[in-house]
Amino acid sequence: MAIVELKVPSPGESITEVVIARWVKNTGDIVEKDEVLAEVDSDKATLTLNAEESGKIEVLAAEGDTVKVGQVVVKIDTSFKPEAKKVEAPKAEAKKEEPKKEAAPAVTSSAVEKTYASGTPSISAAKIMAENNVSSSQINGTGKDGRITKQDVLAALSNGLPTAVEVLSNSWKGGRDTDSQKMTNLRKVVAKRLVAVKNETAMLTTFNEVDMSAIYALRAKYKEQFSKVHGTNIGFMSLFTKAVTEALYHFPAVNAMINGEEIVYHKYCDIGIAVSAPKGLMVPVLRNAEQMSLAQIEAGIKALAVKARDGKLTIPDMEGGTFTITNGGVFGSMMSTPIINPPQSAILGMHNVVERPMAVNGQVVIRPMMYVALSYDHRIIDGRESVGFLVKVKEMLEDPSRMLFGGKQPEEVLLGL
Repeated sequence: MAIVELKVPSPGESITEVVIARWVKNTGDIVEKDEVLAEVDSDKATLTLNAEESGKIEVLAAEGDTVKVGQVVVKIDTSFKPEAKKVEAPKAEAKKEEPKKEAAPAVTSSAVEKTYASGTPSISAAKIMAENNVSSSQINGTGKDGRITKQDVLAALSNGLPTAVEVLSNSWKGGRDTDSQKMTNLRKVVAKRLVAVKNETAMLTTFNEVDMSAIYALRAKYKEQFSKVHGTNIGFMSLFTKAVTEALYHFPAVNAMINGEEIVYHKYCDIGIAVSAPKGLMVPVLRNAEQMSLAQIEAGIKALAVKARDGKLTIPDMEGGTFTITNGGVFGSMMSTPIINPPQSAILGMHNVVERPMAVNGQVVIRPMMYVALSYDHRIIDGRESVGFLVKVKEMLEDPSRMLFGGKQPEEVLLGL
């Protein structure tokens, strides 16, 4: 009998222990080589433990246990082999006797006329709705001006309409119950880091607002052509990332960090992009974003977001960022003070776009506006640099052509200004 011991691999430098988040397989299961046995939470990401050989497993740690890197958590008895999967010939399906259809209850013409008279459904839709005792409030119309079509009714019936009891069951039911859940290792680490940032940095936040009219116009004008050429859409995040990389060139302290008694200035931009993942907020890093085109930034962000969604981000994906962008606007945030992602010295917060009345050339006009916030470490970034950086980002977003000329207008470049 040959026994293979499976040890907890090192998820990254300086990480000495992990938590068994979930066992996919249990003691006594016979598994194949490379099959996933468990999910493991480290300080920064969720990893998987895979079988090194085929055989029968014995689990040596429980879910929720904290285990050391290098500790044996599974034994595999390789004398047991998975059974070969039998391929059976398809069997001819016996003809099922179709149940006799019961006669549908008669629907009076007055019921159909009453439903149709509301003006929301078509006559064919009204007939089906009357037959099934369905009201127009239960169906979303896709026809002109929200009119309910026959297809809308059939789709709603096939998916199952929610009853009043089902809707009410999603709300509070009263009582005094509580539910205590153990914090995940990832959440504990995040909590410690956030508190440390507040205690160990001189964090300050400065705000500004951006008129997004030019960005909207750019996207509307080139949306189809950009998608056809590059296979992706033009998103806000890629434009903000491009503006940030150009602004960081002019204000290098915002792209720096403290190392002991030294300030390390980075001559490149590794931009952390905060994304929402099933287990919490993750900040994967886009390497050398300053050298990327908008299409490359879009593709890079999309790839990182997909990895985050699927729980496949690795430690190297999230290490070494020099600056971070977070977008609370996707959740409806109007304004916030984002917390610095250590050891970085600054983070830019985006928010939702709201149409607001603005004074432009003595006229009150409605413009799509976004508040932006820069939180920064005042120990190495002065007010002039923080405000100047945010103004530079604002200028480039309100006049995207500046992104091609290092934050300057084409005329300024021509005149050598």
